[in-house]
Amino acid sequence: MDGLFKHQAEVNTLLARYGVRFGIYQDKKFIEQLFPFDVIPRTIAHDEFAQLERGLIQRVTALNLFLADMYSDKRIVREGIVPEEFVFSSSGYLPQCDGVLPAQGIYSHISGIDLVQSEDGTWYVLEDNLRIPSGASYPMIARELCRRCSPSTFNHNQLADNRDYAKLLQVTMHQVNRGGLNVILTPGRYNAAYFEHSYLAENTEALLATGNDLIVENDTLYYKEYNGKKRQVGAVYRRISDDYLDPLIFSSDSLIGVPGIFQAYKKGNVALLNAPGNGIADDKGTYYFVPRMIHFYLNEEPILQNAPTYLPFYPQDMRYILAHFDDLVLKDVAEAGGYGVVFGRSMSKERKEAFIQLLKNEPRRFIGQEIIYFRDLDILDNEQRLPRKADLRAFVLTGKTVQVWKSGLTRFSRDQESFIVNSSQGGGFKDTWVYSQAKK
Repeated sequence: MDGLFKHQAEVNTLLARYGVRFGIYQDKKFIEQLFPFDVIPRTIAHDEFAQLERGLIQRVTALNLFLADMYSDKRIVREGIVPEEFVFSSSGYLPQCDGVLPAQGIYSHISGIDLVQSEDGTWYVLEDNLRIPSGASYPMIARELCRRCSPSTFNHNQLADNRDYAKLLQVTMHQVNRGGLNVILTPGRYNAAYFEHSYLAENTEALLATGNDLIVENDTLYYKEYNGKKRQVGAVYRRISDDYLDPLIFSSDSLIGVPGIFQAYKKGNVALLNAPGNGIADDKGTYYFVPRMIHFYLNEEPILQNAPTYLPFYPQDMRYILAHFDDLVLKDVAEAGGYGVVFGRSMSKERKEAFIQLLKNEPRRFIGQEIIYFRDLDILDNEQRLPRKADLRAFVLTGKTVQVWKSGLTRFSRDQESFIVNSSQGGGFKDTWVYSQAKK
């Protein structure tokens, strides 16, 4: 591994040359910047990852069953496992999807599960991302460039090869394809993850398309070629949020969606990865109930644990939050990307009073969590090794089987004092090495 360290600047230069960037909107301006890469990988032992793999498969299986239930019988609500008023008030629940069965009954084909490892080695799930989880392309291309810069490093370490992600995604798309082309639907060049859209399209042999490239006729989706010909589309890995997917059904002012695509999906003429309406399952409030879902749908004990979480929606949890406010992190369930996350201990007296009043007025809007003091990972900073907080986004793909990619996106905070690792908050990323054999 040491042979790789001297190549950090070289790898980051290559990443810049290949346009490995992410974009964010600040003050109504689109700002595109490099995603800083740290050459010291996160390493996960073979046996440790096998345990993570079992837990991730269990969790995503339960979440898919929950989504199928919520848009059909709603048994988990009728039996009082998840409160009715809690579920249907979620902004992620889409009544338009009620009774719509996706191909093979799969709702979340690509799941991004965010985990942290505590200082004692225990892994906790922090979030379930089942709408449009991004980030797989970054460790893919970073590994490729690291191999190029230091091939001997990878000759002397027995690692799972992370270059199979594109194949896993391609197979997943083929397995639900309704007959026709595979397409990756992008909002366009000014989307934060546009690099990933184009990179995955190239590596999965799918067509990269914007909404203007697609048309629906007779409830069938077609790709319009430059010569005027049309080719049927059977599967769409869409990187457009529900709100903007179809202006005839959702936000009527959307300029990036495809009019009629939801009807084609509803008729069973095209598969959408991930299915519309998944937001109900990755609502930060719904997260609280995932252990109960595992019991309810699978009759199993959860293998992976949630961070200890409290819902102010419940009076007893509200009392706990108010009594332990300074010891908790508070999260707005509607926010993402590290936004809407505040630490009770960091608030001024005035802000704390205002926040508690907001919490009492809108208890469904927030969750409280115990602070997980997660393990630091070393980064290279001016040739010094410095400890920084880091998480792991694991990618789980669901087709005929549920598979966990033997890699992942490790993100780290560049601020010594911060627990926020998101790229939108200035974080960097690492490769994730999963050893292919158990140590003897």
